[in-house]
Amino acid sequence: MHKRTLLTAAALAPLAALTACGFRLRGAPQFAFRSLYVQAQPGSPLARELIRTLQGSGGDLVVLTAPAQLPQAEAILDVLSEQQERVVVGLNASGQVRELQLRQRVRIRLRGQQGQEWIADTELLQQRDISYTETVALSKEGEEAMLFRNMRTDLVQQLMRRLAAVKSL
Repeated sequence: MHKRTLLTAAALAPLAALTACGFRLRGAPQFAFRSLYVQAQPGSPLARELIRTLQGSGGDLVVLTAPAQLPQAEAILDVLSEQQERVVVGLNASGQVRELQLRQRVRIRLRGQQGQEWIADTELLQQRDISYTETVALSKEGEEAMLFRNMRTDLVQQLMRRLAAVKSL
């Protein structure tokens, strides 16, 4: 019995240390605005994921996507551009591609209904390196698609943090 109590205490000690240092889970983001209109290119995968993440964030934010709802929005997020790049960064002695760098860029701006700028025109960038072999081109294509999805998710999380950081409207 004494051994079990000792093991339980040893398991709980790290948790007590975390609470003592001020650690707590991030929780749902709090936004300074109650409604947000997301203006992006039709069919934009980044905008689709951002809207889904904002709606599922658990806060009281209303996400507006229909152009007719624009006058009701307190804030307008403009997704000015997004692009995916695939750049060769390494070749072997015979000139064949051996390493690629995948990049995903997005330019955004957050403004108020009266035109005040809360987040100036900002470019966010994610990049990943990937090895490449022509003999397994199909599997590398799938890996690239997965990496682009991961980069898009990382960009959405960066956008969420930036939107939550806007405090004074």
